[in-house]
Amino acid sequence: MESSTRVGKLGFRRAQTVRPHPVSAHSRVIFENSSSTRDSDPNHESRESLVSSNLVGTCPDMCPAKERIQRERLRDLAVFERLNGNPGKTSPSLAVKKFCRTLSSNEVHSSDLRPTLVLKNTLKYLLSLMDSSEHPFEVVHDFVFDRTRSIRQDLSMQNIINEEAIEMYEEMVKFHIISHQKLARRRSGPDDSSSLHYLNMEQLTKCLLSLYEVYDINRRLQFINKHEMEFHSFYILLHIGYKIPITKESLSLWFRHLSSPILHSKEMRFARTLLRYFRMGDYKRFFGILKTEASQLQLCLIEPFLNEARVQAISCINHSGYKLQPYPLEHLSEVLMIKEQELESLCFECGLEVITDELGCKLLPVKQSGFHHPKSDLESYGLTSSDKFHSSLPRSDSSSNLQVNSSHGGKTFF
Repeated sequence: MESSTRVGKLGFRRAQTVRPHPVSAHSRVIFENSSSTRDSDPNHESRESLVSSNLVGTCPDMCPAKERIQRERLRDLAVFERLNGNPGKTSPSLAVKKFCRTLSSNEVHSSDLRPTLVLKNTLKYLLSLMDSSEHPFEVVHDFVFDRTRSIRQDLSMQNIINEEAIEMYEEMVKFHIISHQKLARRRSGPDDSSSLHYLNMEQLTKCLLSLYEVYDINRRLQFINKHEMEFHSFYILLHIGYKIPITKESLSLWFRHLSSPILHSKEMRFARTLLRYFRMGDYKRFFGILKTEASQLQLCLIEPFLNEARVQAISCINHSGYKLQPYPLEHLSEVLMIKEQELESLCFECGLEVITDELGCKLLPVKQSGFHHPKSDLESYGLTSSDKFHSSLPRSDSSSNLQVNSSHGGKTFF
């Protein structure tokens, strides 16, 4: 699924020399006439790029000098941009161009825009901050979140749609996916990050749809990117638990726009099958295929949605199980990819009682009348098998595939 490209521990590809893909004048026409599946957000950063497609950036730094001087004067510097901690002083090696929501194409000059190489180096610098332990993740995310939007804005205003642009969009999608996982784990903590999580999901969707447009343009020019299949699968997986309306277009209509090689790829088959099992309530197969076929990025994207599937599975077991045969919590935790102690907490949040037998094993009695869906956001419990996905590249060896047996005492519970 992934190539042999080397990756950092967060899943981002390290910088490498890439041969720019030639973009002809014809491709610009395709880009301007291509149908967009994005929402109607009037502030979407790519809209004005179609008017100013002849702009070529000349800014040599991560932030234009004019903006840098102005922000020093206004003391508008993020903590990562301050020279020796001084809120009114920065340098070209620290300041990064901010996203401007009200930017007009008529006001933009070449000196305000960064060329491709500068954008690549800026993105590499921003992603390196993700490993920072000096500041809370929310602080790091807020900075990288804004500055990557500015990178997307510069790309679209210059109409950069070559191979290097694709790689940058892919890295920014990865940033949002990993942030999605980390922010979800903090939603139930003392520092609630629900609003950050919502905004991150919103930008993840926009970034994906922008990437799909550039994929489509390059495909018409007979250039196929090797990561298209997996990145298209992310859009399907968002439908498992996404609470924000993605587009007005249904998935079935979206599928019609895809080429046959993408639609029938193993990555897309996995995502479609997983979504089907979720909607059918077949949680044994849902978690079974998740264990054996998901890549690390797919797991990161799905993890915050798993509690909803776990609650539905617990509800199914409680209502359909045999009353005289309590369900072993240890086995259920294996099926639902959650630690036994965390599963016990989840059962309590659902209003269910857990008992202990004479051997010290914890059991979940079924047919309990007190079951209810948790009223608030559940704690993100993570995945018990996530240790086998520490590498960003999916493991293909058969030893990493865990087999799930959902029967106990000759009875299949779900």
